[in-house]
Amino acid sequence: MNVHSGGGEVSAVRVHRVVEGSVDGPAVVFANSIGSDHRMWEPQVAPLVAHGFRVIRYDTRGHGASPVPPGPYELEDLGADLLALLDELGVERAHLAGLSLGGMTGLWAGVHAPERIASLTLCCTSAKLGPAKVWVERAAKVRAEGTGSVAEAGVGRWLTIAYAQAHPDVVAFLRDMIAATPREGYAACCGVIERMDLLGELSKIGAPTLVISGAEDPATPAEPHGRLIAEGVPGARFEVVASAAHLGSYEQPAEFTRLILEHLTEGE
Repeated sequence: MNVHSGGGEVSAVRVHRVVEGSVDGPAVVFANSIGSDHRMWEPQVAPLVAHGFRVIRYDTRGHGASPVPPGPYELEDLGADLLALLDELGVERAHLAGLSLGGMTGLWAGVHAPERIASLTLCCTSAKLGPAKVWVERAAKVRAEGTGSVAEAGVGRWLTIAYAQAHPDVVAFLRDMIAATPREGYAACCGVIERMDLLGELSKIGAPTLVISGAEDPATPAEPHGRLIAEGVPGARFEVVASAAHLGSYEQPAEFTRLILEHLTEGE
């Protein structure tokens, strides 16, 4: 499927998706981080469905059960996949909640497809996440040794030490999730992050935007990453959640879900 975007025509893949809740409810699309899949948003599903939302979770290309086209990928490819998903599901406008790489996809959509985005919730993410060398090296490691080689370090960024020690079962679940990610999909998405720079485009975003950072996130710290987005997007609201590392929505689900629901129902 070809999708027109600001940069011309790119080819979209049909991503794996799980759709729950009211068919007629407002659509909320959840986009995952690098190395995870749609299951990272499990804690948010039941509360949003209970509020009447149509909850759409999907696996970013190269992740989970989605296709793994050969790289390189660019952010506009991930954006095209999102727009193709909305088209296929007959969703004209959606609320988008994304974490890390998913948040970057949301930023892209907010800039390049504003007519499709009802609101943005950007969790533990960045508009420019350097240094590029880190992503080049991680992609090379994953291509050479597989995603299992970065799983332990990944979970170390995703969860605070205190939470990880108290929840070994969650650590094992998330470590397996990273290790199960196809190596080419993970590596090609490293390239997306390596080349991404949306700092100069944030002012073009018109959708109501909530930025949530984890107070203990080592991957995309609130200062400067969350604050830069919140200051760059007109009218954006900025919240920092205590005792949360990079996968804050999973570690502190009650507070993330409360903030997301508050944002989605504002003005109702």
